Amino acid sequence: MPTRGDRQNERIRQEVAAEAARILATEGQRNYGQAKQKAAHRLGLSGRSGLPSNAEVEAELKRYRAMYGGEELADDLVEKRRAALEAMKFFGRFRPKLVGPVLEGTSDRHSRISLHVFCETEDDVIAFLLSRNIRFEQETRRIRWHDNSYRDLELVVIEADGQCFELALMAGASWKQPPPDPVDGRAQRRAGTQEIERLINEPGL
Repeated sequence: MPTRGDRQNERIRQEVAAEAARILATEGQRNYGQAKQKAAHRLGLSGRSGLPSNAEVEAELKRYRAMYGGEELADDLVEKRRAALEAMKFFGRFRPKLVGPVLEGTSDRHSRISLHVFCETEDDVIAFLLSRNIRFEQETRRIRWHDNSYRDLELVVIEADGQCFELALMAGASWKQPPPDPVDGRAQRRAGTQEIERLINEPGL
C-alpha cells in the first residue's frame, strides 16, 4: 500500500514531468534531461533523485499538445508528415524511415524531420545530393549504443520548402539495428511510407 511519502513523491514527479513538457513545447528545448533539470529548479527542487523518466515527460508532452496545441500545431504535424513522405519518395533508393518527434506526434514548428537513410557508405548519399545540386550541411552526433558504448552518427541537414530535414546516414550493416531512442533507450521506432500515409489519413494517431 502506498505511503504518504510515496504519494508525495509521485505528485512531485508528475509536477516535474508536466513542467518539463511545457518547457519542451514552448521554449525550444530539445533535451529531455535539461528540461527536467530546469523544471525541477523552477519548482524549487534540487538534485536528480526523484525526477520523472523521459517516457513520463513524453506522455505529458502529448497531453500538453492535445490540450493547448490547437489546430495550428495539429496542422503543422500533418504538414511535416506530408513533407517527410515526399522526402522519403525522393530518397527512395536509400530505403528511408521516419523517426523521432514527427513520427511520434510530439513535434513543434521548430522540429526537424528526421529520416534514417541506408547506404553502403556515407559518400553514396553525399554523391546523390551533389549530383542534384542540393545544398546541405553535415553534422556528427555522438550517441550511446545499446551496450553502453558510444558511436558517432553522421548527419546531413537540408533546408527545403520551409522545413528542416535531418538525414541520419545508416552506412553499413552495423546500423541495421535501430539506435536507442533518446526518450526511453529502447530500439528507436522507424516507419516506412505506408505507415506515414496512414498517419496522414488518420491524424488522430
